[in-house]
Amino acid sequence: MEEQYHSEKTFVLGRPIASIFHNASNMYSIVKVKIKETNLKYQEKEITVVGYFPALDEELHYRFVGNLSNHPKYGLQFQAEAFEREVPATEQGVIHYLSSDMFPGIGPKTAEQIVKTLGPDALKKIMENPFVLDEVPRLSEDKKMTIRTALEKNLGLDRVMIQLNEWGFGPQLGMKIYQTYREETIELLTQNPYRLIEEVEGVGFARADELGRKLGITGNHPDRIKAAVLHKLNQAALSEGHVYLEAEQLLPEVKELLEQSQPVEIPYESISNAVIELEEEGKICGEETRIYLPSLYFSEVGIATKVLQLVKKNEESRNFSNDEIRKAIGEVEEDLGVTYAETQAKAIEQALNSSIMILTGGPGTGKTTVIRGIVEVYARLHGLSLEPKEYAKKEEPFPIVLAAPTGRAAKRLSESTGLPAMTIHRLLGFNGQEKEEETDREIQGRLIIIDEMSMVDTWLSHQLFKSIPAEAQVVLVGDQDQLPPVGPGQVLKDLLAAKIVPTVELTEVYRQADGSTIIEMAHQIKKGQVPDNFTEKTGDRSFIKASAEQIASVVTQVVKSAMSKGQSIRDIQVLAPMYKGPAGIDRLNKEIQDLVNPNEDGTRKEIKYGDTIFRIGDKVLQLVNQPECNVFNGDIGEIVAIIKAKETVDKQDQVVVSFDGNEVTYDRGDLNQITLAYCCSIHKAQGSEFQTVIMPIVRSYAKMLRRNLIYTGITRAKNYLILCGEPEEFWKGIQRTDDLKRFTTLRARLNPFIEDEAEVDRTGQTEQTFRADAHENILEHEEPKEMPELPPMLTAETAPKIHPMIGMDGITPYDFLDE
Repeated sequence: MEEQYHSEKTFVLGRPIASIFHNASNMYSIVKVKIKETNLKYQEKEITVVGYFPALDEELHYRFVGNLSNHPKYGLQFQAEAFEREVPATEQGVIHYLSSDMFPGIGPKTAEQIVKTLGPDALKKIMENPFVLDEVPRLSEDKKMTIRTALEKNLGLDRVMIQLNEWGFGPQLGMKIYQTYREETIELLTQNPYRLIEEVEGVGFARADELGRKLGITGNHPDRIKAAVLHKLNQAALSEGHVYLEAEQLLPEVKELLEQSQPVEIPYESISNAVIELEEEGKICGEETRIYLPSLYFSEVGIATKVLQLVKKNEESRNFSNDEIRKAIGEVEEDLGVTYAETQAKAIEQALNSSIMILTGGPGTGKTTVIRGIVEVYARLHGLSLEPKEYAKKEEPFPIVLAAPTGRAAKRLSESTGLPAMTIHRLLGFNGQEKEEETDREIQGRLIIIDEMSMVDTWLSHQLFKSIPAEAQVVLVGDQDQLPPVGPGQVLKDLLAAKIVPTVELTEVYRQADGSTIIEMAHQIKKGQVPDNFTEKTGDRSFIKASAEQIASVVTQVVKSAMSKGQSIRDIQVLAPMYKGPAGIDRLNKEIQDLVNPNEDGTRKEIKYGDTIFRIGDKVLQLVNQPECNVFNGDIGEIVAIIKAKETVDKQDQVVVSFDGNEVTYDRGDLNQITLAYCCSIHKAQGSEFQTVIMPIVRSYAKMLRRNLIYTGITRAKNYLILCGEPEEFWKGIQRTDDLKRFTTLRARLNPFIEDEAEVDRTGQTEQTFRADAHENILEHEEPKEMPELPPMLTAETAPKIHPMIGMDGITPYDFLDE
């Protein structure tokens, strides 16, 4: 912890004499300053100032406000919370300033005339009102513009940062806000502070609403209510995976949020009117009583449209007879030395004669075997080579496209087929900077296979489907019993539930050789059954009883034992659902790092970022997609170099990570993109497979422990599974199904004619479902909520939305497509 020397705000006024570090992306800076004036009890003539500010001019003086602190490694530093450029306050000082090189074309005589007219506070007057320059006699418009522009450039940031500081934004967030709006920051936020929620990461409704209150936007002001509506819809999408919210749910939640933030009653009528205005502005979409963010509404409609087009083409896609396909399957079996079961052969046959089909099944049922079979038989029947180099020579695209949502899943797919595979983001050419309208790109391929489809959310699915060429054949592969996507929607689950896409489900377990019991356990858990012997030790799994406080010790002992038997730390993965606490990911990462990659004598290079210490040799996890470097969310790499600031040209620390030979360099400001990976979340591990998985299960995880999470976690283990913790919590977790049902309408868009009764899934849990009759789809709930009487909303009078199926009895979904 840093020792605070002053509890009250203190300042340092001085001139920067050396830039030690500056990150242009987030403005984090370390400078050495020669002190001119300060109220610190500090005797030195120079001091190191740390904070968020742009590159400073060594010819000027700056005032930094903050606190003196003692860094455990670098010693005394001044932590700047605010800063401003020191401008002259005397007549001669202002004249000298205005006639400097910062104001080209403004000489001493012109500067003297300005000061004579406006006084010694001329600079302040011009910044507050640029048109006061009109009072200066014989001052040309060009010179007025020069002065205004130069002052805005040189003092604009100072003014913005001071104002943001007064509004309660710290230096880091303030700099991020300034980088978003630049010189227009104060003007734009004064007009609508709630735009921060949508446009600046890290600003939620509470912060924006506090600024709104300071600016006089209170109570049932329309901007305030609109912001709360958008905030709730975004929160529902990103935190709960919903594509839409029902009005009867959204309005009370918005009302509660507004009234919690400010003690003012908000009428439902005001919220309803705000919703209607948002729809008129194109910021939300309403359909019957459902409210969507536009990106999710049009994504879902786009997915449904493309899938229906592909489904209709299935009728025209019988390219080969059954005899031709079976003959080719036999030849492939002979070449590869495999024998396909009847269901697997039918899956291959279905794929070859479909424009779109789904291959699903649990672990060990042979999905990857079938994928390779599809590829081999497709190539044989079409007379294609499976050597990518041959196409590269002819500058032709490889006709078979394999992709998955994560880098590790793509790697597994490539290894199982012997063909190149890539992430969906890379397939679509995403670089992280594109806008929605810039992502139109057609995939160059004739057979497109997408693995781990259960992980693909509504947004990415839409981009994927709209990029599929009309003549392509598509195979979607996945296990719907795994965790749903991190983002909104449940596309694979909805496609399966709609029952219009040809589907082959593999149920027979093949990967159970040598008495393996991991897959057997997974299939029992999938059905909601707890194996009688789950605490007994078998050849490939065991259960070690331990409390939450004992987990760190148990996990490190298991890791130590596995490594002593010759296993690499790269092949051992600890999985946990939560970050905090004695059995959390953060604690386990630190304990395992100290075991396998210690630095007790302090002789090894390391770098601290926040609460994390990175060392050469550390196993790290990529947290965001970085397509330009060919590294993606979920990729695991190893730190191969740490370069200290004094050794680099840019004078900033750097970390080099190797992702299977692909080396990526991270500046200090980019280290939030990686984290230690000895232990990671089950969500992050989805799509990956490890030789050994160690998985704690304790009561402190209870709110996260659900059947699909446990199922996903244990199916990451290829050879060994070590469960540790409290057996009763394991049992309880398997009994809990995912009680957060995602609100989506993809299933109904694909097939409105679903039976009246609520659909019951394979686990016996009643799901929310659509009932289609001759007039409308009605969203049924198990238990209707009691609701206060609300004003009419999204009706024919307010925002008419006529369901497309009205009066369409007897017409199938295919009839909506053009011939």
